Amino acid sequence: MLLLNIETSAQVCSVCLSKNGEVIEIRENREGKSHASTLTPYIEDIFKSSAYTINDIDAVAISKGPGSYTGLRIGVSTAKGICFALNKPLIAINTLKVLSSGVIRTKNPDKNALIVPLIDARRMEVYSAIFDSNLNEIGEIKAEIIDENSFNEFLERKKLYFFGDGAEKCKTFVKHQNALFIDGILPSSSYLVPLAEEAFKENRFENVAYFEPFYLKDFVATIPKRKVL
Repeated sequence: MLLLNIETSAQVCSVCLSKNGEVIEIRENREGKSHASTLTPYIEDIFKSSAYTINDIDAVAISKGPGSYTGLRIGVSTAKGICFALNKPLIAINTLKVLSSGVIRTKNPDKNALIVPLIDARRMEVYSAIFDSNLNEIGEIKAEIIDENSFNEFLERKKLYFFGDGAEKCKTFVKHQNALFIDGILPSSSYLVPLAEEAFKENRFENVAYFEPFYLKDFVATIPKRKVL
């Protein structure tokens, strides 16, 4: 299958073309606030540099947030426009899972540890999730208010890898020996590829007309209670 993968949930504007799980072409800009000016040219350039045209794709995959209102709006509008024009299905993957997929693929974390992606929201608040090394969701994706007790019930039992643009907030409070921080992890369209492939095979598509991403502006702070392993 041939997929166009788009990541605009944060400061990175990233687009890649993948075939059968392998990235063929990728374009990324990590400077921030460039989505409106770079996304469409990146898509055009990818197809100019490959052996395919945009008509050849089987689906468009998008990182659906939580994330920046402006970035997500630009990415999702572009993806929906392509899907409407070409009558192609739309795949949407939660950004926290996208980040976790990237860490597992590129950083080779301890398979017995838990993976904790964090997306900055406001003040001491973050969006968080907890996955195992097979990307099984251990706890529901929710909002967190970070304090000295955050994640303690898990840290007493397992190593936790924290990463994402919200991880810096955790460093101030989370001092446990089992807390490990991975710096420099930003969303990438290449991290979408295996998750989008899986969704395509399982026919997990969005309703293009009604799909809306998960904006950070919709944030409501709650403190989740997660079942401990």
